[in-house]
Amino acid sequence: MITLYHCHGARSFRPLWMLEEMGLDYELKMLPFPPRVFAKEYLAINPLGTIPFMIDGDTKMTESSGICHYLGTRHGPTPLVVGIDDPAYGAYLNWMFFSDATLTFPQTLVLRYGTLEPAERRQPQVVEDYAKWFLGRLRAVEAAAGQGDYLCAGRFTAADVVNGYALRLASNLGLAKDFGPNVAAYWTRLQQRDGYQRALAAETRAGEEQKVPKRA
Repeated sequence: MITLYHCHGARSFRPLWMLEEMGLDYELKMLPFPPRVFAKEYLAINPLGTIPFMIDGDTKMTESSGICHYLGTRHGPTPLVVGIDDPAYGAYLNWMFFSDATLTFPQTLVLRYGTLEPAERRQPQVVEDYAKWFLGRLRAVEAAAGQGDYLCAGRFTAADVVNGYALRLASNLGLAKDFGPNVAAYWTRLQQRDGYQRALAAETRAGEEQKVPKRA
């Protein structure tokens, strides 16, 4: 069975959502955030101390968007993955990498220097600058969401899962008020999916059962 290590609201939500969309069996192990600080025993499992961490037999992975692509190809076939012969394959791959390298990176600095660091180490200018950076990069999603319900291939795919998580994180960081109209409508559509709602419920249920509180 697939095992996924997860923190509430973290990037590990991407593979959790993907697992629910695909209807795969999995075990969800919740950790306090950040686990390298609050669950040091986890370093014996993942020396990086980061999440996600997925185990599938002999396969071990740490990159959230990569895990989603792996799940779709290793445990497919599924319409969530765009095939190599599909004209939209290049766009699909670009969105898969864009989700973390371009969208989530600036958000991590907003999160760290606006919330996670002690008060004396917080950096309001860094938060402001990287929030603007994120919103600037979001213009690509605004344009794509104005051309169709989903980002590529004319259907919901893993590209929507991985970029949709970036919108969830943005909402948690208070940035949703600055979404353009197309992004706002797109984010509403994603949240209405049964797979998204099941992933949220699984996250909450596992946290309660394992007595891991949500981060502030």
